Order: sequence, then structure tokens, then C-alpha cells
Amino acid sequence: MDFAIARRRMVDQLVKKGISDQRVIDAMLNIPRHLFVEEAMAAHAYGDGSLPIGEKQTISQPYIVAKMTQLLALTGKERVLELGTGSGYQASVLATLADRVYTVERIRPLALRARKVLDHLRLLNVNLRIGDGTEGWPEEAPFDAILVTAGAPEVPECLIEQLAPGGRLVIPVGDRVDQQLVVIRREMDGSLTRVEEDGCRFVRLIGINGWREER
Repeated sequence: MDFAIARRRMVDQLVKKGISDQRVIDAMLNIPRHLFVEEAMAAHAYGDGSLPIGEKQTISQPYIVAKMTQLLALTGKERVLELGTGSGYQASVLATLADRVYTVERIRPLALRARKVLDHLRLLNVNLRIGDGTEGWPEEAPFDAILVTAGAPEVPECLIEQLAPGGRLVIPVGDRVDQQLVVIRREMDGSLTRVEEDGCRFVRLIGINGWREER
């Protein structure tokens, strides 16, 4: 399979769906998404759908990755916090568009696998740690942008507190099945604005400030 051609087709579809930020388009065009999925799934890596990555988790569909990244409006100078590293694909997109990325994954095997791929691609501006992402990364706050890649029952207050003036937080909020993308911006005077975007479906955000893990 010619992955470069497949990526071009994927990006063409993203543009048709409304992705217009050229930096996001270039990142999606250059990052080898097939490296972030199991080898058996590589042929499906550039379809616009989510794919299983093990541990009952998924890699988000390309459109959602592009849409959420576009909503952050990154310029290249930002410090970005990502909650839910998963495969590492979203972190790789952020790493090409921001100065530094801090990403948290609660599932150790996924975190180790993601780190391996990120290092292979020499994305050395990504700090990854294993832990409860719903608490953010307070010792590295504030962040210019925060992106949450799992569905939350509500917006964790601690994430708002870790958002720098002028920063944006993008998070799926809703029930266990359906969510809506929410964008919260901290204005320079400290006030907050909230905008609701597309509907979406994510795995649940598990943690002290998210959903409880079901045994």
C-alpha cells in the first residue's frame, strides 16, 4: 500500500469537511498515521474512522483529530497539555504545531508504545507521563492550550485553572456514549467564554475528575 497516496486522499477529505488551517493540513499530510496502529490495521489507517489500539481504547478518526487541533488555533509557540495519549498520534500532530507538548496516559502499555513511536519519529518536544490525566499537569501549568481526547461528564475545574490567559481548552463533554466538543477560552482579563461545537463519540475520560472506572 502506498501510504503517501493514502494520506493525501485522507487530507483531501478533511479539507472537503471543513478543515482549513494550513498548518493542521500539512501536519496531517506528513505524519505517518499507520505507525500508530497495529500492523494488521495499517491498511485502514487513513480511512476516516476510529480504530482499536488495544486496552479497550481507540485512535480517533482523522477528522476529529484535525477538528480539535484546528480549534486550538496553534501558532507554533505554545505549551500544550494533552490528556489521553492513547496511540500517540494526536500528540504527534500537536508536536509539529506547538513548541512543547505535555501528554498524560493512564494505561502504561499504551504510554510505552506511544513513546516508542514518538521517539522513532524524533518528536523530542513531547513530555509523556503515566498517571491520572483528569488532574492535568499542575507543576507545568499554565498551558496555552489543553486538549482532552476522551469524553468527560463535565469540564474539570482543575483544567480551567491550568489554562493560561489567552489559552484554549478543547474537551468532549456529555454522557457515556455521546458528547459535544466544548471550547473554553480564558480571555486576557481572566474571564471565560464557552462555545459548543460538533457532536462526537469518545471513550470515557477515567479518573478522579472524570468517570469512575467500572470493574
